[in-house]
Amino acid sequence: MQGNTKTLNRSFFIGLLLAFAIAVAAALLANLPFLEVVGPLVLAILIGMVINHFVNVKKEYRSGLEFSSKKLLRAGIILLGLRLHLGDLYGAGVGAFLYAGILLVAAMGLVYGLARLLKVDRTVSLLAACGTAICGAAAIVALAPLMKAKGNQVALSVAVIAVMGTLFTIAYTLLQPVLPLSSQQYGFFTGGTLHEIAHAVAASQAGGKEAEDMAIIVKLTRVALLVPVAVLIGLYAARQESTGLSLERLPIPWFIFGFLAMGFVNTASLLPDAIVDLLLSLSYLLLGMAMAGLGLNATLSIFKKSGKSLFYAVFLGSLLLALLGYGLIFVLGLG
Repeated sequence: MQGNTKTLNRSFFIGLLLAFAIAVAAALLANLPFLEVVGPLVLAILIGMVINHFVNVKKEYRSGLEFSSKKLLRAGIILLGLRLHLGDLYGAGVGAFLYAGILLVAAMGLVYGLARLLKVDRTVSLLAACGTAICGAAAIVALAPLMKAKGNQVALSVAVIAVMGTLFTIAYTLLQPVLPLSSQQYGFFTGGTLHEIAHAVAASQAGGKEAEDMAIIVKLTRVALLVPVAVLIGLYAARQESTGLSLERLPIPWFIFGFLAMGFVNTASLLPDAIVDLLLSLSYLLLGMAMAGLGLNATLSIFKKSGKSLFYAVFLGSLLLALLGYGLIFVLGLG
């Protein structure tokens, strides 16, 4: 019995170490000129998927990988709240919140509706819609447990959002010189319509520091809206499973409130900047390990089934979102 326990512990830590190695490799690769737009989280899941496709990862290592993709994921999301400054959200005014809110609702409706129209699985459609509307891969992996999404479904959604966000980031950067937008308006545009935080930061740099600052504020406003979206999805999922709800069974993702609590810690400057930077680095390492765990549990076969349809849905939805975001800047008189 003791020998079996030692074997299980050893296998668990090997799985954990494998996820750690992939997360570190992804973080290093993300420093390369082109791959920095893709980001370490997306790279981690893609590396995991490639390894899983070509190498037969032993089943006994799955416990460590599952721990990474579930427990470490929640810890990473909580620490990610240290990027959130509630004062910046307030200072941006009602216009920024309204802009982000309208685009979030529109993105979810457009991508989900188009994906379902193209007969994409309901869970994958909702994951991709949330990734487009909120904050890419981080939103997908945060909301996946509420939908009881499988590893393949999460991997497909993350991969498509990653490719789409990168394509639109490049397009925005090339178009910036000819767009009739001020630096601040361009910041609204990128922060309100691009998928990942990394995408918004990368594209907004073409408009200067003012554009980059505004893009981060608008993007983090969308990130903050992850909380009500998570609660609504949790309530919807519970209603699908049961006719009644009680306070004890209320499917609130409590780790999301940890995310907000870290936002308050950052806003109140309760920690030194050096500690905040260290914890944010730890956050991305934990999220990278979670992505690696998901990738190592995913297979490429799902891409053959619904990858193309989801790609078309997210592309068209993102294009319509960009047009709406551009028009709203003038309708709402932003910048």
